[in-house]
Order: sequence, then C-alpha cells, then structure tokens
Amino acid sequence: MKIAISAESTIDLTQDLIEKYNINIVPFHIVLGDKEYEDDKVTTDEIIEFVDKNKILPKTSAVNEVQFETAFSKLLKTYDAVIHFSLSSNISSAYDNAYRVAEKYKQVYVIDTKSLSTGIALLAIFAAKLAENGEKPENIVKKCLARVPQVQASFVLKRLDYLYKGGRCNSLAYFGANLLKLRPQILVKDGKMQSGKKYRGNFERVVDNYCKDTLEQFDTPDLEEAFITYTTADDATIQIAYNALKEKGFKNIHITRAHGTITSHCGENCLGILYINDGENN
Repeated sequence: MKIAISAESTIDLTQDLIEKYNINIVPFHIVLGDKEYEDDKVTTDEIIEFVDKNKILPKTSAVNEVQFETAFSKLLKTYDAVIHFSLSSNISSAYDNAYRVAEKYKQVYVIDTKSLSTGIALLAIFAAKLAENGEKPENIVKKCLARVPQVQASFVLKRLDYLYKGGRCNSLAYFGANLLKLRPQILVKDGKMQSGKKYRGNFERVVDNYCKDTLEQFDTPDLEEAFITYTTADDATIQIAYNALKEKGFKNIHITRAHGTITSHCGENCLGILYINDGENN
C-alpha cells in the first residue's frame, strides 16, 4: 500500500530531508508589502530585512480548503492513502481547513500535531518510517497520535519584538523583558506557545543554559532524532546546541533554518531544540 506523508511548509525541513522522507509540502503564503510568496520561496533574511525597513510584520495566510482539496486529490492519483500533519490548531486555521477537506475522503487522515516547525517534522518522519515498513495508515495514525503530547518543542529568543508586534505577547511582558534584558524561553504546550524560563547574557550563553535546562526538564528523549532549528544564529551558537544534543546521545541531529511563516512570528535570533520525549516507551 502506497501512503503519502504530507505537511504544511511550517514543517521547516531542508529540501534534502523532504526528499529523503518523501514528504509532500503544502505551502502557507506570506505577503511582504504588495508581493505574495509561497512560504518556502521567500528567505528568512528577506523577511527580516522587510521588517527592519518597513517596521511592520509580514502577513501570513494558512492553507485554505481549496488548496488542500487540490493537494490531496493530486496525491490520491498516485497513492492509496494520505496522512497529513498540520500546524497546531491552537495556532492556525490550517488544521480545521485540512480536516474539513479530509472528511470527503476515506483515504485521507489529518493529524493535529499540537506543535510547530520541526516538532511537526519529528512526527512526519516517524510516520514516513512506519509507512516504509509497511504499516497500515490506521496504525500509523494511532501511533503518531500517541506521540503528539510527547513532542518537546521549545525555543529561546533574544528579543520579543516579533511576538509583540504579532499580538502573541502583551506589552507588559515585552517592555519588562527589554528593560531587564531578559531572553525568554518559549514552550509549546497543549498546542499553544507559553512563556518558560528567562535568561540573561549574550546569546551563546543563553542558548547553552536553555539547552541544559530543556534536556534536564524533558529528560527521557527518544534519542533517534533531534532538531536544531533557528531563524538567525552564528555558527558558534549552533555548535553549542549541537554539542548539548550530541552529549545527550542523540543519533541523528538535524540543523534546519526556519521558513517564512515561523520567522514572521518569531523574528531573528531565535533557536530551538526539538525532540520526542518518550524514550522510555519506544
């Protein structure tokens, strides 16, 4: 049985990983001024340059029902079933749109990942491996849903500018963080972004402490796959995160740069480590 694995562009995977796991991408759209782009057709640097120049955030639009209808019907011409992994329903309308379209097809399954970025990718890659091993779609969906609550998706920010401008951070938290030069950790919990620990110091030191704290808090990881995903960060900072994951024992550590939608909401100087925290059960 041929099973297609599908996700929105908010999965933030490199092209190499998309091809390796044969993940079909349905793009969000981003509007910069009077120009509209597919999510993965505009770079992180272009978005940051636009915000710096115009002092406004890009507009992002979720995949609508018509776009999902086109994507799913096209896949079903080649595949027997489609399993689609969607950005958290508490963050975007994409899941609801995908779910409504999927109701028209018995062979299309939509999973609310309750996550974002490469938190979605961890589940999609897991599903791709199961499909490769001949698992039935119903079993794949069941196993993935069981892992959704265990996805550890978090990141640390140098500044809250983008979250504040986008209405995801109140003015008190924004001005307080800037005044005290705090670098906040953002946790994705129950599909929503929540504030975690606060750090101080240069970004390298902040990332070092964030990685140590995260690995200590979520301390039973499945060591097969982990991601370092960032908007902007220098090589030394990325290396700190890599070393922390390597020391923990992760076998496959993927480094990816966030695409347009995630960058539009989180901004520059943002880095996260992501993995599934259910190692004792797998």
